[in-house]
Amino acid sequence: MIAILKKEMFNDRIREVLSYVPSAIFPAIIFPAIFLDNVGEFHFENNPKILASIIAVIVGMLSNNILATIITGLAVYWFLIFI
Repeated sequence: MIAILKKEMFNDRIREVLSYVPSAIFPAIIFPAIFLDNVGEFHFENNPKILASIIAVIVGMLSNNILATIITGLAVYWFLIFI
């Protein structure tokens, strides 16, 4: 419903609140993929996804490049899985 409305219909306060929605939804999507296994159990030890995501976050913070962050995260994850 909100997608079909024009931006001019919202006041500044509502636009500000709605600007935080993507930031709130993204961790809810990413957290289970990194920290939970197929059964839904939390695995912190021997989890290559955690190390790959930490390295990807560091690369993202240093480079401010989304493509470099994605490629680094995938490369580290694949390296940890296959080695």
